[in-house]
Amino acid sequence: MTGTLFKTPLHALHVELGGKMVPFAGYDMPVQYPLGIMGEHKHTREKAGLFDVSHMGQARYIGDEAALEALLTADLSAISAGEQKYALLLNETGGIRDDLMVSRPDGEGIFLVVNAATKDNDFALIENATKGKGALTRIEDRALLALQGPAAKDVMERLCPDACKMVFMQCGVFTLDGAHVLISRSGYTGEDGFEISIPEGDAERIARLLLEQPEVEAIGLGARDSLRLEAGLCLYGHDMDETRTPVEASLIWALSKTRRERGDFPGADVIAAQIDAKTCQKRIGLTLSGAPAREGAEIASKDGKVIGIVTSGGFGPTVNGPVAMGYIDRDFMQPGTEVDILVRGKPRAAKVVKMPFVTANFYRG
Repeated sequence: MTGTLFKTPLHALHVELGGKMVPFAGYDMPVQYPLGIMGEHKHTREKAGLFDVSHMGQARYIGDEAALEALLTADLSAISAGEQKYALLLNETGGIRDDLMVSRPDGEGIFLVVNAATKDNDFALIENATKGKGALTRIEDRALLALQGPAAKDVMERLCPDACKMVFMQCGVFTLDGAHVLISRSGYTGEDGFEISIPEGDAERIARLLLEQPEVEAIGLGARDSLRLEAGLCLYGHDMDETRTPVEASLIWALSKTRRERGDFPGADVIAAQIDAKTCQKRIGLTLSGAPAREGAEIASKDGKVIGIVTSGGFGPTVNGPVAMGYIDRDFMQPGTEVDILVRGKPRAAKVVKMPFVTANFYRG
């Protein structure tokens, strides 16, 4: 099967570092290194971790931005040069096709980063919807690295000090060890950090340079998942998909106020009705004792009625216990509500809690 998988520009480096390679979103990716998932998780929270996220889709859109905006929840006119926004790509009924980052790192239109598993469908949708109005150029010759953790700023201060002048969700064009890079101050762990788009030919050199820094360790997909779960961040295809709207996914903040007022986004009527009715299920956080709850486990009220489902679950090394996310009926969504998670038909006590499970450490200046 490995022979049919795509490889990122850093594949050989992963193997050299002892990465355990697994299929993920059509790519051969490292799930962990010799440090182990627990060690990698803790290292990222305490120092800095380097993630290869080159499997994600990068593209640039130039042209009529209203045509692109019509597919999204973001107000593109409100994104100034050097800014990045989190946005959702919606279907006709308000379901979430994907979540993505949209930004203006330079003067060349809109830069997009989308999920690996959905990138072909996302880009095809955008190309079809904007045909004759704008041009989407898929970027196939750049790698994408994420440097995450409280010491990320110290590393970047040495290697690319201008990037440290940015705050959370700002972006720009920089020179890093002679390479022309696009950097945003953002990430998927709840920690301060930077995402770095690098020309493919410079990727391994830059990755090695970052790994040479005393604070930095290579981090695989396993710790990436536990870090994002503790941070209360959605994994597409699990915590959100085309059957869930931004209201249900507790992502209504990703729908800009101006777009909500205009109602000019896909599924606007459905989403407006959900906001008004306040009856749909909502995504919530859960803590529990014992073994972690896994995706697909049912959530029940204390009298045994099924009221929801777990969409992500695992052990949270930072909180030193099992945590989970899922969807639950609104009557039970208040933090502190006692519920049960059904594991092989047997109830296990759990509690609805406010997310994130760990304090977000994004740098806001």
